[in-house]
Amino acid sequence: MPERRFRVWRGDARGGGFQEYAVEVDPGMVVLDVIHRIQARQANDLAVRWNCKAGKCGSCSMEINGRPRLGCMTRMNMFGADEVITVQPLKTFPVVKDLVTDVAWNYERNKRIPPFKPRPRGADGQHRMMQNDVDRVQEFRKCIECFLCQDVCHVLRDHDRKDAFVGPRFMIRLASLEMHPLDAADRIPAVRAEFGSGLCNITRCCTEVCPEHIGITDNGIIPLKERVVDRYYDPIQWLARRIFGRGGEH
Repeated sequence: MPERRFRVWRGDARGGGFQEYAVEVDPGMVVLDVIHRIQARQANDLAVRWNCKAGKCGSCSMEINGRPRLGCMTRMNMFGADEVITVQPLKTFPVVKDLVTDVAWNYERNKRIPPFKPRPRGADGQHRMMQNDVDRVQEFRKCIECFLCQDVCHVLRDHDRKDAFVGPRFMIRLASLEMHPLDAADRIPAVRAEFGSGLCNITRCCTEVCPEHIGITDNGIIPLKERVVDRYYDPIQWLARRIFGRGGEH
């Protein structure tokens, strides 16, 4: 079996650095397999988070050669035979130990999003939706909460604006609620003021790293930003609110 060189970040909240390992690699292995082999044979105390090993739980998020990826979905045959593979924890979140980060901030932000509020049923007692409306919000439900989009977002990663921006993952959750045809809540003021839609400058880096191929930017964030602009900056809607006292379109 050929040996491959790995540089794995080791440490905790106090600091750390990269440690090199030479590892035998079998055909068909993914990066997470190799991390497990290092853990079993060379570094029993190496910490890594994982669960399903099928690209559906989002647990094994890490940075591989500088790019946020799922370890279980990153095949070894995508790298050159002599390439040194660098593995490190997600930069955007505090390190717990080695490749494990504390992503609790995401769940705290999620709690602040107003939940689904169903509209009253029709006169016949039924709820009805058009299939294209169903398809639109169904895309957003594919999210596995790997937080790779949160990690690559420069607003969170480089500028550390967790105080003002909820991040791509939760902009998508907001979009899934705001675009639901049966939802009656109005979250647009919060999208603008509390969740920081204006801080996103639509570089699409979040879309590029999404393992579920969700159109985060084009299908979620941009439509939300457009709703904010319509509500607060469209002169016709502003005039309608002044005259009739109504908000922008839901």
